[in-house]
Amino acid sequence: MSHLNIDLQNALDQKLKRYQLDIKLWPVLFALWQEEGLTQTELSKRCDVAHYTMTRLLDQLQVQGLITRHQEADNRRAFHIFLTDAGKALEQDLVIEAERVNAHFLDNLSSDERANFMTLLNKINRFPG
Repeated sequence: MSHLNIDLQNALDQKLKRYQLDIKLWPVLFALWQEEGLTQTELSKRCDVAHYTMTRLLDQLQVQGLITRHQEADNRRAFHIFLTDAGKALEQDLVIEAERVNAHFLDNLSSDERANFMTLLNKINRFPG
């Protein structure tokens, strides 16, 4: 499983490089495409990264013009993170790239095998199947 995970991440990382991004930014963008306006703390939890790591990732995304930080009026230390138009525009292309990577790795499986594999992965991850 870990070898497959590494191979999948490396393949997606190569696709992301075409967009001047890397694999570390993928979970952050994906989380924001699902729900904008999260705080840095909420994003850190969702992406399972340390707060200081999230700060660096958000700095990188902000420099690239993909996110903005909006300060809360009543808590000057809390920022809500929003995608810029450029960040939103990447969603369709990057999701397609990720789907292509997944399809490449599942190519050798029949449609029944793919369905069974996904069911088993969801069961392992404790997601509804």
